Amino acid sequence: MIFSFRPLANLEFVDMSVKKSWPRAIEYLLTFLVIITLNFSLPRLMPGDPFLHLSGEAGEIVEAYTEEQRRYFLEYYGLDRPLLEQYWNYLGELARGNLGFSYYYKEPVVNLIARRLPWTLLLVTSATLFSLLFGVLLGSFSAWRRGRWQDRFLYLFMVVFGEIPAFLIGLVLLIFLAAGLGLFPLAGAMTHFARYASFWEKLKDILHHAVLPVLTLTLARTGGIYLLVRNSLGTVLTRDFMCTARAKGLAEFRIRYRHALRNALLPLVTRIALQMGTMVGGAVLAENVFAYPGLGRLMRDAVFVRDYPLLQGIFLVLAMGVMGANLCVDLLYRRLDPRTKTVNVGDMKNWQDSAAEDR
Repeated sequence: MIFSFRPLANLEFVDMSVKKSWPRAIEYLLTFLVIITLNFSLPRLMPGDPFLHLSGEAGEIVEAYTEEQRRYFLEYYGLDRPLLEQYWNYLGELARGNLGFSYYYKEPVVNLIARRLPWTLLLVTSATLFSLLFGVLLGSFSAWRRGRWQDRFLYLFMVVFGEIPAFLIGLVLLIFLAAGLGLFPLAGAMTHFARYASFWEKLKDILHHAVLPVLTLTLARTGGIYLLVRNSLGTVLTRDFMCTARAKGLAEFRIRYRHALRNALLPLVTRIALQMGTMVGGAVLAENVFAYPGLGRLMRDAVFVRDYPLLQGIFLVLAMGVMGANLCVDLLYRRLDPRTKTVNVGDMKNWQDSAAEDR
């Protein structure tokens, strides 16, 4: 046998800790630095400053500040200093785990985010699970009936809903199901001033208020998963190993779910990571449509009053959540797909020596 080898330093497959882990770690670190820089810069690109806005800009008088008071607060919060100095101060506080103090709410940003984050997680997590469930089931059903009327109907329905923005779907559901039929609450996450007899009664009220926001995000995101599963499974069904499975006399249920669907779901892992950003963005819009007390509505209020520390804290938490989800999916994909795993240098050296002997 004749083999051609490049030097070991130029081998494509080298140790994961050198070839894969370090570049990925550097990539995530650089991404984190870019996120922090944008997180600091974007709020300050808005016109005006927090205290100019609070003193009556655009006809909104929240608190009346004199020019002397405004200059005092700018100096007190360090907003009169050069941007580079503000940036280094921001990095220093962030390294100590301090997200700052809200100008408008007059309390630490961490406390505000901690109170609102669970509501956003409830929407995003529920909508992601439901969109995955319905997308996989409907995509599989459509792939197994490719070309029939069921497939054409589902394809048209999912493509249409996949192109409609989440806030528009939310408005339609709000008008017809909440305002028109009165089946669900119009706004909020819980009934105001309600006294619950038990924990389950409180949980029921919370879930009742969350139905429309979760349904909005699910309808907006199921279409993409459906199309991916439909196309991926359609490709897998044409592979040779599917004919082999049928030739072995395996049950159709086992062929579909054990062999076909299992191999078709690998691209879905990447889709989940890509979808997290759009899901969070959709949650921000849905929370404002339904007046849901999550991070999206808090961010809207912070934009109106130019609350820089609060905006920075919200942006950072959302960005880190999306970045963390991508990291988890990246690690999970390597375990699910053996082709993405690299070969250890020691194993590669042994294989090279063995091949050289055969040569």
